[in-house]
Amino acid sequence: MDSALSDTPGSDTPVLALKILVAGGFGVGKTTLVGSVSEIRPLRTEEQLTAASRGVDDLGGVEQKSTTTVAMDFGRITIRDGLSVYLFGTPGQDRFWFLWDELAQGALGAVVLADTRRLTDCFPAVDFFEHRGIPFVVAVNRFAGTRDFRPEEVSRALDLDGDTPVVMCDARHRSSGKNVLINLVEYAGRVHAARLLADVG
Repeated sequence: MDSALSDTPGSDTPVLALKILVAGGFGVGKTTLVGSVSEIRPLRTEEQLTAASRGVDDLGGVEQKSTTTVAMDFGRITIRDGLSVYLFGTPGQDRFWFLWDELAQGALGAVVLADTRRLTDCFPAVDFFEHRGIPFVVAVNRFAGTRDFRPEEVSRALDLDGDTPVVMCDARHRSSGKNVLINLVEYAGRVHAARLLADVG
């Protein structure tokens, strides 16, 4: 579903739908974030982890995880009448990455969730969005018992462009998730405005 203008059946009000992806490594909290901010019961495509996946999925740091997203998570936020945000959580394991290109079509921007215990797991998502020119923010999901790092430390570790925002969050809490999305929308707005000006120039 692309970011686009569409008409709601039975209504004269045009609806603007903004599409945001939530990406990151396996077990980083993507499903939790989508669920915490969505105003509707989120659509989830989770399956139980089985013995067959033990040699494939790295459970280091997330040993208690029992399910995994195999297609996507979907949630919705209504900003105001005629303006909604659709959230698409991507699957984290590399064997499902073929879905990312389809999900990324028409996206305003993306949230890359990071876990400092497994920071390298978010490199593929960072590379994916950088190479496709999709604006993104890195949201460090704070887990109990983990060491806190400053945003600039995370930025250096991931070798991010200097203007790419890094924010701290707790994916379980709606207010924290909304703050992440606000940071993304503001940043994406600046990026897209700069591109329009460059095209005009």
